[in-house]
Amino acid sequence: MLHIASDAFAARGYNNASLAEIAKQAGLTQAGVLHYFRSKALLLTSVLELRDQRDIEQLGPDRPQGLEFLRHLVDTALRNAEREGIVRLYAVLSAESVTDNHPAQDYFRDRYTGLRGFVADALRMACDLPDDRAAEAATAANAIIAVMDGLQVQWLLDPEAVDMAASTDLVVTSLLSTLAPQKFGSGTHH
Repeated sequence: MLHIASDAFAARGYNNASLAEIAKQAGLTQAGVLHYFRSKALLLTSVLELRDQRDIEQLGPDRPQGLEFLRHLVDTALRNAEREGIVRLYAVLSAESVTDNHPAQDYFRDRYTGLRGFVADALRMACDLPDDRAAEAATAANAIIAVMDGLQVQWLLDPEAVDMAASTDLVVTSLLSTLAPQKFGSGTHH
């Protein structure tokens, strides 16, 4: 059921995917779907939580830190090239969530807040940045996340033209050498 709903939301967005269509593909009535998920919004939230749960399971019990977390972002970009449905779902719903009263708006706002914190912390740790450079790390984290999300959209439109992992790696490597030239200066590859 969540897989069917995920495909429908990815293909048509939240507003255009109908509960009737999802129910029919799942072999249920619309009332049957609403029995399990009280509303279409709750069904959407469940789809997004399932996606997060899978990602967390792949990470294992301990979230990597510092440079290891930044490598994980590159690995995620590589893995995403094998998960078109999930990438499309995320790209469509994250963009759509900026509209008024979208049911996934809080989810994506919270997700970005958490992700910005994780990436900024990883950059600070990898570069041994002092507290007075926290804003610089936060700005770099925003750039990494923006690149990764933008690459997903480009890749969905033209997969042959976009290597998400290579581009993510280039940006992470460049930002590391900018933030800590003494540690990751040009010519030094980690």
